[in-house]
Amino acid sequence: MFDWSHVVWQTSSHSGGNSCVEVAFVDDRVAVRDSKDRQGPVLVFTHREWDAFMGGVRGGEFELPAQR
Repeated sequence: MFDWSHVVWQTSSHSGGNSCVEVAFVDDRVAVRDSKDRQGPVLVFTHREWDAFMGGVRGGEFELPAQR
């Protein structure tokens, strides 16, 4: 099991200190956790998976449908 306590976590400057996710780049992996639950689970992705996710974000793939 990996010890996440020594990892440098980053939060988006757009979060304004509110509830957000934190990201850490560790060797060949990208880790993501909930800033409200820092002792909770950590999701870990490869760089390829992270790049695909970020491409989807930038491309609007995760936009909410228009409200009726």
